[in-house]
Amino acid sequence: MHDRRRAARLTLAQLAAKTELSQSFLSQLENGRTNTSLRSLQRIADALSTTATELLAAADSTPGSVIVRAGEGVLEQAERNNDGSVRSLVHGPRDLRALEFTGGTGRSEREFTHQNDELIYVVSGTITVAANGEQVTLSTGDSYYCPSGVRHRWWAHADDTRTLLLAVADGLTVRRAPHGPRRT
Repeated sequence: MHDRRRAARLTLAQLAAKTELSQSFLSQLENGRTNTSLRSLQRIADALSTTATELLAAADSTPGSVIVRAGEGVLEQAERNNDGSVRSLVHGPRDLRALEFTGGTGRSEREFTHQNDELIYVVSGTITVAANGEQVTLSTGDSYYCPSGVRHRWWAHADDTRTLLLAVADGLTVRRAPHGPRRT
């Protein structure tokens, strides 16, 4: 986070004003003396023109590891029944983003748009995806393919819902034209 903030030419005071988080909290976070919620991390990422995933990857203490053990990398919300928790399924900055969300009944307000396509897969439970002016309900085993550039949002219906999100990392260019199926 420190490097991103410096690259954006922001002081801690300026970042605090943009995120509505205290300067002392941000300082402690940069120095590894505290953790943050996903909601606060998203506010910081927005202020730094990056993503929460990129900030998490940059802060990973074992970026070269190819194994993520159960319970590693979990970022929980203070109010578990609202935004739930998210866990990175890969260490460090990689070409593939893979996240496991648990819960997330309060995620319905925030919209996302990505440079690359994204796959949302429901491991267990039920979610609603809103994209292109439509809402669709997905249940265990269902998936939703979201092309790049599409504004979308999604939320869980229950606290024990588990959802996987897979995508090519932001900043990478896919070698073929997007949005079309592969030709055989």
